[in-house]
Amino acid sequence: MPSKKSKLFLKHDSSKVLPRLLLLPGMVIIALVFVYPICYALLMSFHKVNVSNQTWSFAGISNYIAMFKDQYFLKAMGVTAKFTVLSVSFEMVIGTLMAVLLNQNFKGRGFVRGIMIIPWALPTVVNAIMWKWIFNANYGAFNALLTQLNLIDTYKAWLARPDTAFNCLLFANVWKETPYVVLLVLAGLQSIPHELYEAASVDGCGPIRGFFKITIPMIKQILLILLITKTIWTIQTYDVVSIMTAGGPASSTQLISYYVQKMSFKFFDFGVGSAMAFVIMLITFILSVCYVRSMAKNGEVI
Repeated sequence: MPSKKSKLFLKHDSSKVLPRLLLLPGMVIIALVFVYPICYALLMSFHKVNVSNQTWSFAGISNYIAMFKDQYFLKAMGVTAKFTVLSVSFEMVIGTLMAVLLNQNFKGRGFVRGIMIIPWALPTVVNAIMWKWIFNANYGAFNALLTQLNLIDTYKAWLARPDTAFNCLLFANVWKETPYVVLLVLAGLQSIPHELYEAASVDGCGPIRGFFKITIPMIKQILLILLITKTIWTIQTYDVVSIMTAGGPASSTQLISYYVQKMSFKFFDFGVGSAMAFVIMLITFILSVCYVRSMAKNGEVI
């Protein structure tokens, strides 16, 4: 007969085994979907890959050296940094202001909220094709509108000029992604007690001061989450570039994710392409660590 102490040990031990067994399928899937590709790309980044006979030859860090000597890669990093800063800034500012407006009581508020979410609900490919047609040089709606307003005399090729193609790409991405910011900020605004604003108004606090003294501090954690996640997602932007501009003209819209795809599957240099992909992954990982540490610093449970 097992003693009472042994029974308690078996019960305690089984309580640990069951959760681990339940987590095992998920851990296996994560390993196959995330860990294995990362390790495979890291291994490939140290090799020269011959596509014709599918052989690998060890190259050390030569792929990384070639990557940082590639002027197109460096330009793509600069374009990506500029695109990310501008896109995230516009999305955060416009999205927050729109959320504040939609949080007010007015007639038809529910309808406006429903319309607002449409750009974000559209698939990215559909969004990119739509804006490519709008900015078309021959029959685009943007040219037609500017012509009717007498702002331009003739139709212009907006996506064929380096100075305007980047702005068109930026506008399309901001239009697509801003509603996501609106949704999260609006959810945060609705959790703020209205009594805080009433008490502030009694003390002579106006709407603008109340926005910076009450609203922003109360939703700062949501803004932080949005800032980090939107930065990571914007760095990885690919679909809009591929469909609207294909990185042109003159590499003015060539983001790093698009250049990695071109290096790997157009030039078939999988070694350098893997090195570039690993650098992007490292950058996003650092941003994720900054996010976790920022949340922990503010006392949030991760």
